[in-house]
Amino acid sequence: MNSFEKIYETVKRIPYGKVATYGQIAMLSGNPNWSRVVGYALHVNPDPDSIPCFRVVNRFGEPSSAFAFGGKNTQILLLEGEGVEFVDGRVNMEKFLWDGK
Repeated sequence: MNSFEKIYETVKRIPYGKVATYGQIAMLSGNPNWSRVVGYALHVNPDPDSIPCFRVVNRFGEPSSAFAFGGKNTQILLLEGEGVEFVDGRVNMEKFLWDGK
């Protein structure tokens, strides 16, 4: 598996109603230095219906300003549709951060 494939498999594991950070996905995909690679991979997501890249946010819980599939507002709407709550424009990470298991 190449790096993008590893990242996609990890992102597929994020449960409904949870989020993960770029760094967390990098670590779980095998290289903690891949945070930017995660961003690149998600930007060219070949199958958004199966790879829920909208569930990945930055370490502060902020949605991506460059969300590849409709912009920041679309990412927020998708997450809110799964019950994810925002406080001052950020995901409530204490409640909605995936534990990686």
